[in-house]
Amino acid sequence: MIILHKSISKNRLKIALIGLLVLGFLVPAVSALDKVNINTADKEQLVSLKFIGDALADRIIEYRQNQPFQAPEDIMKVKGVGEKTWEANKERIIVKNE
Repeated sequence: MIILHKSISKNRLKIALIGLLVLGFLVPAVSALDKVNINTADKEQLVSLKFIGDALADRIIEYRQNQPFQAPEDIMKVKGVGEKTWEANKERIIVKNE
């Protein structure tokens, strides 16, 4: 009887751990879907975009200080941001609050 009880506890533990693991993968995926306003985003938000690291985030911030982005695809006017980066992020980039 005790052996059966330990087996049930191990199965419950396994299920709980699997659930936590799945949840751990889903939470970043949900937050990754957030829109990023490239005219107002801070550096941390900008680097959440694919292929945007610290250096490109700094360039984006510098660019918009001189001239705000008028359209999301204007991000490609920033040196180092090309078609690949635009295509990877175009669903997330906005220039006005929606």
